[in-house]
Amino acid sequence: MSLIKFEVRDDVAWITLASPPVNALSTALMDELSGALTQHRPPDIRVAVLRAERGSRVFSAGHDVRELPTNGRDPLTYNDPLRTLVRNVETYPAPVVAMVEGSVWGGACELVLSCDLVIAGDTTTFALTPARLGVPYNLSGTLNLLKVADMHFIKEMLFAARPVSATRLEMCGVINAVVPSDKLEGVTAALAADIASASPLVHRIMKEELRVLSNAHPLTPEAYERIQSLRREVYDSEDYQEGIKAFLEKRRPEFHGS
Repeated sequence: MSLIKFEVRDDVAWITLASPPVNALSTALMDELSGALTQHRPPDIRVAVLRAERGSRVFSAGHDVRELPTNGRDPLTYNDPLRTLVRNVETYPAPVVAMVEGSVWGGACELVLSCDLVIAGDTTTFALTPARLGVPYNLSGTLNLLKVADMHFIKEMLFAARPVSATRLEMCGVINAVVPSDKLEGVTAALAADIASASPLVHRIMKEELRVLSNAHPLTPEAYERIQSLRREVYDSEDYQEGIKAFLEKRRPEFHGS
């Protein structure tokens, strides 16, 4: 059974997360999303819209915690399905619009914010939760957050790990617009139609230029190795095991910094 729905209307691809009740980003779901973006491309598609089912209370709960490794292996490597999916969104040769209804958690926040434009319903919230789970984001994941938001705002979201309203994200310039939930699809469709009517060749080169420029952050080998060493301390720790165990047991984790 497919975990996504795919439909093309007037050069716009509508890709719907269809893994109720919380659209957890399992490997199977992310592989399907990556496959859809790889298979369905311009010139037949001029805009892709990523969405959840209409009326969803949860857009996505983020990584499927049951799939996170507990054997000391890095949970977020270059070839991790989320990293692959985010790269496919970033390099997709047409604009990708996130139409967000319901709450967005953890890695799903990065997926949404990696889209070129974000339109959210007025009850939508976003929460970056690695500190609640004890899971360390990798460098590219953290950079993707810094590309769309102010440093202090990202620190608040990462350190407090509490939901932030879409309205506040719009005020901070992180997302494009917040609209009443009953108008969300109509507003998104109108925006997609405007994009689809413009030059797809210009869209492709401008998107690539912006991607290259936003990633132009030099990093020395020493700094990279130091960060990887710090991350390894986390996923080798008792706190990492506790975070996953507490999530599965539906209780608040007790972290001890070891």
